[in-house]
Amino acid sequence: MKKAVVLLSGGLDSTTCLAIAKAQGFEPYALSFDYGQRLRSELNAAKLIAKKMGAIEHRIFELGVGALQGSALTDSNIAIPEDAPSADSIPVTYVPARNTIFLSIALGWAEVLGAHDIFIGVSAVDFSNYPDCRPEYIAAFEKMANLATKAGVEGQHFTIHTPIIHLNKADTVKTGIKLGVDYSLTVTCYQADEDGRACGRCHSCHFREKGFREAGVADPTRYQS
Repeated sequence: MKKAVVLLSGGLDSTTCLAIAKAQGFEPYALSFDYGQRLRSELNAAKLIAKKMGAIEHRIFELGVGALQGSALTDSNIAIPEDAPSADSIPVTYVPARNTIFLSIALGWAEVLGAHDIFIGVSAVDFSNYPDCRPEYIAAFEKMANLATKAGVEGQHFTIHTPIIHLNKADTVKTGIKLGVDYSLTVTCYQADEDGRACGRCHSCHFREKGFREAGVADPTRYQS
């Protein structure tokens, strides 16, 4: 079996990617980040998901509190949005350069492991208007990875896998259900409490609920009230 580094936030999308990596025959090495996010329960979810889904190893990389400010996800002075973001603007939940930083660290760990595959649960559908979730961004990072590493220049090609990049939430849920994902373990809400219970108000909750509803699957999300 080939090794793969799988970025795992503890949310619905990244958990689906972990299941897909396993289904494709990869040995998954899960990688999560403590980057000063307001939502701490997602890291607890990631630990549980990595264990229950059979990750070979799970690492939580600490970037430190305040490392990535300027986002509603990291700065308590910026309100979490409860309305859907504008179709032509970058959401306030965008975290500066987050995926570039995450993928760079994943790339380094992959080279150490002798792995040449990295999975990330980015989606260019639904409310995703993030610049670092676009297919052209992923293609550019993959090209850079193969130019900037010893393994890459020696012909051991790195591949950045984005298996749900063109799926909406409903199709992502359907994919995960077929692979046996237990979505009750995941935390997607931007305002989840310490126990991982969702607020049911933020736009992340709205898109998650919509995904289960359109997939015709019972929503296992635990809500605060």
